[in-house]
Amino acid sequence: MSFAGTNYLAILVAAVAAWIFGAVYYMTLSKPWIAALGTTMEEMNRRQAGKSGLAKGAPFILSFVAEIVMAWVMAGVLGHLGPGQVTIRNGIISALFLWFGFVATTISVNNAYPGRKVMLTVIDTGHWLAVMLIIGAVIGAFGAR
Repeated sequence: MSFAGTNYLAILVAAVAAWIFGAVYYMTLSKPWIAALGTTMEEMNRRQAGKSGLAKGAPFILSFVAEIVMAWVMAGVLGHLGPGQVTIRNGIISALFLWFGFVATTISVNNAYPGRKVMLTVIDTGHWLAVMLIIGAVIGAFGAR
């Protein structure tokens, strides 16, 4: 199940694992996250009540598609390290570098301009750090096929 060294099963497993982690993470931190957004659960529920089923599910679908893309890119990055270099260790190291260089910086800038609370940045960047580490570890564990 590969093309040019890309293991598509690894990409799918990594995306599913990352998506499940995100669901658990945000369920666990829902109260502080909503407070960091500067809103309440009642307001969030009110906004959701006016949406159709597809509109309600769109963020979850977008998250999964984004995680598939992230896993595919991670596989490409690891594949460029060379033969035999797609390992859990290299997956985790690459995940840390990519998160720090692109994800944490982007979220920090995007939250700074509108004056969002620092806790929102902490919660969201923490989520994406774990997502990147999961994806890197899974891709590394599967290796190139």
